[in-house]
Amino acid sequence: MHQNFFLKKVSENWKSGLAVSLVSIPLAVSLAVASHATPVMGVISAIWAGLIASIFGGSNYNIIGPTGALSGILATYAISNGMGVLPTLAIMSGIIIFVAYIFKLEKYLVFVPSSTILGFVLGVALIIIFNQTNFALGLTNLPVHESFIQNIIESIKHAPDCSIATFLLFLIFTLTLFILAKILPNIPGAIIVSPFGILIGYLTTQKIIPIELQTLQTRFSDLQPKLFLSSNFVFSPKLIIPALTVALISILETMISARIADGMTKTKHNKNKEMLGLGLSNIACGLAGGIPATAALARTTLNIKSGCTNKISSGINSIFIILISFLLLGYFKFMPLAVIAAILTVVGVNMIETEHFIKMLKIDKTNFTLALIVAVVTVLEDPIIGILLGACIAMLIFMHKLSKGQYELTESTNATDQIQLVTPNHTQPKNETLVYSINGELAYINSQAH
Repeated sequence: MHQNFFLKKVSENWKSGLAVSLVSIPLAVSLAVASHATPVMGVISAIWAGLIASIFGGSNYNIIGPTGALSGILATYAISNGMGVLPTLAIMSGIIIFVAYIFKLEKYLVFVPSSTILGFVLGVALIIIFNQTNFALGLTNLPVHESFIQNIIESIKHAPDCSIATFLLFLIFTLTLFILAKILPNIPGAIIVSPFGILIGYLTTQKIIPIELQTLQTRFSDLQPKLFLSSNFVFSPKLIIPALTVALISILETMISARIADGMTKTKHNKNKEMLGLGLSNIACGLAGGIPATAALARTTLNIKSGCTNKISSGINSIFIILISFLLLGYFKFMPLAVIAAILTVVGVNMIETEHFIKMLKIDKTNFTLALIVAVVTVLEDPIIGILLGACIAMLIFMHKLSKGQYELTESTNATDQIQLVTPNHTQPKNETLVYSINGELAYINSQAH
């Protein structure tokens, strides 16, 4: 009976698993490059995260893997500490998520305000977009600084040295991706443009097209498909705060994605089990030499639209990634970095939730300003400082509102009942009485206001 059930679920979900795998490979390669990791590290994460989540996760639809939400943060630490730190970061964040699972801490996520999350995502999206400057302009061998802003200034300084052919290729593919999103919204553009990019890269490498383009091969010499990479795990106290940040963003992204998937399918996921799957996925990614992972909303949506009915689709996706990467990953070495930049620029633009910002600007200017502050600090200073500052300011705004004391003042000509509730001698009221009602909690912080 169990075997029949398993085969039935496989037959129902293999198409959705295949569809997601076709998108996962180019995105895993691109997002790994955006994280300042190697393409193989991204593919390894897509394989192991999807496989572990399909076994232990609590959502039938979530696809776990490398995402744009994490790549901006990971790039910050990879630049300052080297890409070798990323597998360690995956393990540490996975352990933190596992501890959160044990103590069921996901219920406290409501205390992180949405304005802070929106601002943080905007900041990360801008980091992803501007990090593509060198690839888009064809700039090489520039000095690398620890600060994101210093790197952007360095790129702007050398902009006159750009390759016109590379920049035109970047513009053409970026515009193509936006057009495809309009005319074919159900088919991810990365699937369509990647083969053309690889073909152009191959033709330029073979001098059939007489232009110079940087490809993945020029940046990463080893593009052999693997299931494991050897890593030197160094657990340093200075990685605790970054690991906490990665864990927090992973949890938030995964829970948001699972909730949206529930809305699309009229189902309900198991929050606690999804936390377990996410924690174990990150530990597995790190041990295999990959980068941290979280739920990817675009791939989850594609999974649902492709007919997924069970989380076995995520496992099938991982198996297809293994098969396709061992057959075709070698061809990705011809992918021009300008095409990677185009894919990542579109990923970054799609991360910005414009409609939410417009709504906040109209009805809640305080939270709109807070979101912008978080975004600016995320870009200029550090993603961790951005999200912590946003949470602290949001808490102070809440405390300020609470300190004012919320009340209702009503006028009554017949307030005998109300008066009897608060006066022990049941004094008869005069003709007109003002009734002061405390709304919400009465606490030390608002007692003087009352």
